[in-house]
Amino acid sequence: MDEFRVDSHKLIYHIERLYQWNKGEDIYPIYIEISPFGGCNQRCIFCALDYLEYKPNCLDTPTLENFLKDISRKGVKSIMFAGEGEPLLHKDISHLVMYANRNGLGVAITTNGILLSGELLKEILPSLSWLRISLNAGEEKTYSFIHGAGSNDFHKVMENIKQAVKLKKENGYSTTIGVQFLLLNENYKEASILAEKLKAIGVNYLIIKPYSQHPQSLNRLKSQLNYEKLLSLKEQLRGYEDKDFRIIFRKKTMLKIREQKPYKKCLGLPFWSYLTSMGDLYACSVFLGDERFCYGNIYQECFQEIWKGARRKKIMEMMENNWNIENCREICRLDEINRYLWELENPPQHVNFI
Repeated sequence: MDEFRVDSHKLIYHIERLYQWNKGEDIYPIYIEISPFGGCNQRCIFCALDYLEYKPNCLDTPTLENFLKDISRKGVKSIMFAGEGEPLLHKDISHLVMYANRNGLGVAITTNGILLSGELLKEILPSLSWLRISLNAGEEKTYSFIHGAGSNDFHKVMENIKQAVKLKKENGYSTTIGVQFLLLNENYKEASILAEKLKAIGVNYLIIKPYSQHPQSLNRLKSQLNYEKLLSLKEQLRGYEDKDFRIIFRKKTMLKIREQKPYKKCLGLPFWSYLTSMGDLYACSVFLGDERFCYGNIYQECFQEIWKGARRKKIMEMMENNWNIENCREICRLDEINRYLWELENPPQHVNFI
C-alpha cells in the first residue's frame, strides 16, 4: 500500500499554488532537491550521475544558509538533501538540516547510510520529516558488488538503520524511516530477504522501484529485467506487510517503462528545482551539466534573482516551444506531475458532468 504516494504525486494538496499556475502566474517552487557534496563513498553499478565524476565539490555553508532562508521566504515548502554524491559527507550537514528546519522547511535526506551513526544521527533525526536509505541487496556479497562497497559496509548500514529506528522510538520522533531497493537482475531474488530483515528492525517502509537508464550516464547495465514478468513479486512481498511496515511496490512506474508519454510538454518545472554541489540551480536533474538547463548560480545571485531572471525565462520558453519530450528520461522525477498537469491543461469533453 502506497500511503506515502511515492508511485504517484502530492501536487493535488497544493491547491493555491496550482491555482496560481493555472492562471499563468510565475510561481515559486514547492520543493527543491539539494546536493551539498559532489563526492561519494560508494560506486554503485547503476549510478545515474557517474558522468559527473564524483568531484568533491562542497556547497559553502554560509551561502547555503542564505539560500535556505531565501527559499523559505519565497514559499518553498520542502527540501531533500541528496544529489550527485553522498550528502552526509558535507562537514556541516547536521547544522544545515537543523538550520533548514528552524527556517520552516520540511527536510528529508536520501543516503547510502554508511555515515548514518553516532552523534550525526542524534543531531539530524529530530529535524527530518523522513529519512530514506538506498539499500539494494539482502546479502553482504551482493551489496558489495552493486554498491561498489567494502566487505563490512552492508552490516554497517544495517546496524545504522537499527540505531535510527531505536533512536526514533526511544524519543518519540515523528521521522519516517524507509529503505529504497532498485530492482536489478543482480538482486531481485534478494528483495524478500531484505524485506524480512527490515520488518524485524522496524522501518516504516521498503520501496521496490525499477531501473531506468539515465541518458547521460556512462553505466549501461547489460541485462535489464522484464518488469512485467516480475509483478508477481508484489504479492510475494505483500506477505511481509502489517500496520507498521509497508511495501511500496512501484508497479505503476514499472508498467510505464518504454511507454510513450501521454503529455507533450514538461509542465512540472515551475513546481520544483535542483541545486548542485557547485551552486548551480537547474530546471531538471536529468540534464545536470548541460548549460541549457541551468537557471543560474547561488554564489553569483540570490534565489529570487535567479528565479525571476532572464536565463530561467529563456529556459522556460525553450521548454514551452522548442523541446521534444522524447529527449527526456523514460521515467523521470516529474512524470506523474506532468500527467496530472497535462490533464488540467487539456481536459476531456463534458467536464461539468462530474
